[in-house]
Amino acid sequence: MRAEIVSVGTELLLGQIVDTNAPYLSKLLPELGITLHHRSTVGDNEARLIDTLKLALSRSDIVFTIGGLGPTQDDITKETVAKVVGDEMVLDEDSACSIRDFFASRGIEMPESNIKQAMGPARGKILPNPMGTAPGAIFETQDDKIVVVLPGPPKEFIPMVGERVLPYLREHVGKQSGIIKSRILRIAGLGESSVEDKVKHLLKSLNPTVAPYASPGEVHLRITASAVNSDEASVLIDEMDRKIVDILGDRVFGRDDETLEQVVVESLVRRGLTLSLAESCTGGLVANRITDIPGSSAAFMVGVVSYANQAKVDFVGVDEQLLIDNGAVSEPVARAMAEGIRRRSKTDVALSITGIAGPSGGTPEKPVGLVYMALASDMGTNVEKHQFIGSRSDIKCRSSQSALDMLRLFLLNRP
Repeated sequence: MRAEIVSVGTELLLGQIVDTNAPYLSKLLPELGITLHHRSTVGDNEARLIDTLKLALSRSDIVFTIGGLGPTQDDITKETVAKVVGDEMVLDEDSACSIRDFFASRGIEMPESNIKQAMGPARGKILPNPMGTAPGAIFETQDDKIVVVLPGPPKEFIPMVGERVLPYLREHVGKQSGIIKSRILRIAGLGESSVEDKVKHLLKSLNPTVAPYASPGEVHLRITASAVNSDEASVLIDEMDRKIVDILGDRVFGRDDETLEQVVVESLVRRGLTLSLAESCTGGLVANRITDIPGSSAAFMVGVVSYANQAKVDFVGVDEQLLIDNGAVSEPVARAMAEGIRRRSKTDVALSITGIAGPSGGTPEKPVGLVYMALASDMGTNVEKHQFIGSRSDIKCRSSQSALDMLRLFLLNRP
């Protein structure tokens, strides 16, 4: 079954609001056997919305619209859908009562314009919205196609999708389309072209398919299987997963929503190890990512942003002469930072980063993007040198990613 999502709102076209609803819905549809072929965005203009809806219905079985259900004159989605599918808009008394109650419970007089939100299709059904005043709706066309109309605010959109739309789709679609299931393998330490070269023979597979794409600091391989049910799809995906891991080994660090920092924190906690950080060019980004993970306090003890040279001396314990002789961005200083913060914090493992994030500050000998990172433990100290490219934020992001991966590989291979 083919689907299309039409996001409605001039504010989306102008970039004033980022559309998070369409990607959210896109991830849910494949497991229902619904294949998303197109996504469109159109402003609050009736003529253009009519054209977009007609095109969508000409090539899809189900069309989802998101947004344009408010009480103002530019909120025209339901009325326009009704016009396109040849339906009549009628007042839904239950929705009208809910909207009145919504305002009454807040001690606010309801503007008469809000009653238009209670209008719905004569041929179809209303989707109640307990989180707001804009009910959704399902329009049914005369040639058995469906238009699902949904509100724009995520706090209303997400509950309506989960509580109203998905149950309807499961019943409507049934088992006629089978299911499409995906898994993302997340890879660190290799570029997209290197990953593709290593697994290129697997990219020819038709079921499951394998598709590479780049993400900041890592590469993803999406495995997608088509089957009659979820269990059969999982078998196909598991088999391809094993083939990829056999080739890429420990470069595969996680799956789906697993982040590098999550894997690192879980590994530290599982091994009962403590961590300290001394960051310079990343400005505490590694510490921020680690502390984003619930339970990180069991492993993460202290982080120092020793940005200035004097801070490296005073708070991390770097010898001042070392900085004079080698400069802050150097292998000896990265080593001294890791060993110094580990010694002062008495942690099992310490990680340090020092580099030039740019856009200024580089020299021919030490260009922008040059970063050293060191890992100190009871097994000694290891230093890595990197040359990153990109903007200041790119270099900081890639530095934090490489440092976390350095720590992950150390923990993975630690006896």
